[in-house]
Amino acid sequence: MGDEERITRRDLLRRGAMGGLALGAVGAAGGALLAACGSPSTGTTATTWASPPTTAPPDTDGARWWLEGNYGPVTVETTSTELSVTGSLPPELTGLYVRNGSNPLRGVSPHWFLGDGMVHGVRLDGGSASWYRNRWVRTGLYAHGGGLGATGAPGGTATLSNVSVVDHGGATLTLGEVGIPYALDPADLSTVGPVAGYGGTNGNMTAHPKTDPATGDLHSFGYGFSEPFLEYRVHDASGTLLSDQPVDLPRSVMMHDFAITGHDVIFMDLPVVFDLAGATRMVADPSSEAVPFRWAPSVGARLGVMPLGGPTSAIRWVEIEPCYVYHTINAVRHGGSIVLDVCRLDSTFAPATLASASTRHRWTLDTTGARIRFTDEVVDVPPADLPTIDTRRRGTTWRHAWLGELASRPGAVSFTGCQHIDMATGRLDRWQPGDGRTSGEWLFVPGGPGEGEGWVLAFVYDAATDRSSLVVLDAQHVAAGPVAEVHLPVRVPYGFHAAFVTD
Repeated sequence: MGDEERITRRDLLRRGAMGGLALGAVGAAGGALLAACGSPSTGTTATTWASPPTTAPPDTDGARWWLEGNYGPVTVETTSTELSVTGSLPPELTGLYVRNGSNPLRGVSPHWFLGDGMVHGVRLDGGSASWYRNRWVRTGLYAHGGGLGATGAPGGTATLSNVSVVDHGGATLTLGEVGIPYALDPADLSTVGPVAGYGGTNGNMTAHPKTDPATGDLHSFGYGFSEPFLEYRVHDASGTLLSDQPVDLPRSVMMHDFAITGHDVIFMDLPVVFDLAGATRMVADPSSEAVPFRWAPSVGARLGVMPLGGPTSAIRWVEIEPCYVYHTINAVRHGGSIVLDVCRLDSTFAPATLASASTRHRWTLDTTGARIRFTDEVVDVPPADLPTIDTRRRGTTWRHAWLGELASRPGAVSFTGCQHIDMATGRLDRWQPGDGRTSGEWLFVPGGPGEGEGWVLAFVYDAATDRSSLVVLDAQHVAAGPVAEVHLPVRVPYGFHAAFVTD
């Protein structure tokens, strides 16, 4: 597909994209169909997957690293109610820590991002750990044996639902790159069913919606593979859709994240474009390592600024150097300027590599003139990504951020420990698990009224035991090491994003 080609819905149907079936949902039966596996009240149980797996992938000597070691999928759903704890769990830390990730049902996938969604949760109760569970999200794709291509083009209930978990409108939602959210029951991680109200017109919702702490409104977007290529939405605190507006884009791009301030929305039109040829190869042969996106710097890169809530017709664009951002940290407006912190990569989906090293950049957008003026400042800290903040400061001035520190591993992604950045003092506080132990995203959970008062949590994998634990750090003193560690009877594969669901 040429960089400038505009693909219409009719083109996709005529050319048989993604398996040749029509775009859209595979039917609401996909989510409601499936109750979670039984969960006894004591001990540890494991249930094998409902669909028989294909032959296990061979040892690929790192060529397909996302299928090996602790990246590789687990093949059973486990319930454990006998968990030991080292240290002391804060009694205020009561709720469900639940993290999403890619865990291919068939045992194979063409890319780390393209496995079926599996959530892993630990229930904490007033200083104790009640249970651990992991469950596949029973999506429409799961119902057809897992993986993309089984039901046609992705979207609607045809979603991997493998990226994040969000608590909104009285529901615990699991989200993927495309498709609509699925609701989970936080009591046992079973899948309740799809929630179509968040999918808008194109049936897709980002895995990184933003809640405005001033109003409780949820701001989100959904990108698609046919025009309009982007939609912007607002839901109120109850989950009711307030607005669904198209945003004019010249092509389909992978837009993974965005940012808001108390006054603005900032979109990132970056040069990872939809690749129909790659999508077709991926469906035909999941072992081909073909993906539906490609790096295309010739199409350029730009940022779009528009009023919070719209209208989208008021969006203003400014061109920037080609790059990619999977994750923004936060943004705030100061008078006529917007300050936006991001984890910036030089490229992604380029040949022979998933991504370049991710480093923190501070972007400033001066919106006072007829044209937006853009400046880029590199923040010199060790490479890191998967950022989290105290979300009570979303869109406003913030002081603290926590990130997963990146290890050097060419062509792959490898996280080591936790970084805490205090932007008021410039202090960088770090904790490394050490001794063959590695982590991923660190989620901030509030424990007091002030910004950054609380804890950060993550699953940490121990290669020596081939098991994982849930580690709790004091958010203000991460270098001091774990406050508590909940030991699990199984390993938790490296994954993506988490939430803490309170009662």
